[in-house]
Amino acid sequence: MNIVVFDLETQNLFEEVGGRNNIAALKMSCAVTWSSVKNDFTVYWEQDVPALVAELKSADRVVGFNVKGFDYEVLRPYVPNERLQFLPTLDLMDDLFRTLGFRLKLDAIARATLGETKTADGLQAVTWWREGRLDLLAEYCKMDVEVTRRIYEFGCANGYVHYFTRLGSKQKVQVNWRC
Repeated sequence: MNIVVFDLETQNLFEEVGGRNNIAALKMSCAVTWSSVKNDFTVYWEQDVPALVAELKSADRVVGFNVKGFDYEVLRPYVPNERLQFLPTLDLMDDLFRTLGFRLKLDAIARATLGETKTADGLQAVTWWREGRLDLLAEYCKMDVEVTRRIYEFGCANGYVHYFTRLGSKQKVQVNWRC
């Protein structure tokens, strides 16, 4: 089974494109995948979107964090005839939202489950894009994919993940993720 873990970063910020209703205008800067078949990462840039989509379509399961509501929407203008929403996708944020009734940040899960924090954020990623620091941008996106993969694998192996609430208490939530 080919599991592809996926994340992307954007060229623009929400306030620059008129808010969250204009996700498509954010434009992709960088995307990274990790494939269980290759056991390796692949970095994609804006001009590589067709190859990225081909890899996503080849997956038996795409795993990501907020990929349905964000990443696929950023990709939509590049591939208007593709139906990304029908890819076999496990969106960890959506799955946890259905269980908990509220959204979690990836960092809250990573800190509680893995004892690690994210290395930067989307705002910093846009800055790196604009400064031409593509090495830092790709490395940050790769780290997000790695953290997402490790959370997914932890949940598969243990049937739960942890998260920190906004008030700082550590909680456990049951998951039913197939690996």
